[in-house]
Amino acid sequence: MRTFSRRQILALGGQTFLLALANCANNTPISAPTATVPNATVTPHAPTSTVTAKSDTMPTTNETALDAKIGQMLLLGFRGYELNPDDAIVQDLRERNLGAVVFFSYDSELKKFERNIASPAQTQALNASLQAYAQTPLLITIDQEGGIVSRLSEQFGFPPTQSQEFYGTKNDIALTRAAAEAEGKILRDVGINLNLAPVVDVNLNPHSPAIGKNQRSFSADPHIVTAHARATIEGYHSQNILTTLKHFPGHGSAASDSHLGFVDVTTTWQELELEPYRELIRAGLADAIMTAHIFNANLDAQYPATLSRKIITGILREQLGYDGVVMSDDMQMGAISRYYGFEQAIELAINAGVDMLALANNLAYDPTIGARAFGVIKQLVSDGKISEQRIDESYQRILRLKARLKH
Repeated sequence: MRTFSRRQILALGGQTFLLALANCANNTPISAPTATVPNATVTPHAPTSTVTAKSDTMPTTNETALDAKIGQMLLLGFRGYELNPDDAIVQDLRERNLGAVVFFSYDSELKKFERNIASPAQTQALNASLQAYAQTPLLITIDQEGGIVSRLSEQFGFPPTQSQEFYGTKNDIALTRAAAEAEGKILRDVGINLNLAPVVDVNLNPHSPAIGKNQRSFSADPHIVTAHARATIEGYHSQNILTTLKHFPGHGSAASDSHLGFVDVTTTWQELELEPYRELIRAGLADAIMTAHIFNANLDAQYPATLSRKIITGILREQLGYDGVVMSDDMQMGAISRYYGFEQAIELAINAGVDMLALANNLAYDPTIGARAFGVIKQLVSDGKISEQRIDESYQRILRLKARLKH
């Protein structure tokens, strides 16, 4: 494979509650999966290469160029400890230029700890295979927040972790940074290059089923949240791991869980929930930002945040000045899938300003989800419902993020 410089890549395109929570939170595993996995040895390395690709330039026709851009906008979950050439995820990589994947340890549909992770060596080998099949350097992501939400757990041979609430309560910035640096090295060594963390939700409702109850927030004080998020990001950056702020514009006051259905924070959300985003964007520490599937009539009387142009473009981009990658939370979660059709949700999200659609493929598994989403986006462009310019805007942001991947 050929290795491209940052300049060259930028030139390329000038499910019960706990089962549902397993999609973005994970209880401590009880028993490890039995699986045949490669007998690999973990060798420390930085997250893949700066940029690798199988062609020196973008595809020559307008249609193939559009296809390549659309593929980069998809982040998919998949099953398997190793890859076979006929796997759907391999076809997504080869034929649709897939932009990102997400790793899980628990399969919510199968109700088993059998998904992508069996050991450090197996995880590294799987990541190497994914990158080898990728047409463009792949973002390999994971929810490694610490505590309950830790995919790389002791069950699979990884060190134990503490929750964000633990570190916020200790309120020792150096301790938080050191923990992130250590975790970043683990991610780096197995080939994961983007952590879907830290959570910067302000813990306004400690009984919130998705956030507070699971100790996923640093604090009810936005200043503490911001300070520890900054330390976390800096720790990960020291190991060349990119990070994701979530869940915009704030999930900490919610009294229900967006995995299961409609979540209305109209009467509980506070503007102070924007403070961590404002400060971290200003500091240049927002690599990517994940949206929340929450509804707030004071911000948008029609759509939840993930589908809201008023919130994503109006607040996040225009008011807060963020021009990086915006990633949706899992589009298959109940807050979206129970109220919007697949095509409708995709159209609304992209036109709202979402750059990368997360389809975790865990609450219900569909090996064709990537091909389906790809086809929907392409048809929406053909029908004039999404502009090619809008696709290109997302593509350029994704390339800029990937250009920051280092040896």
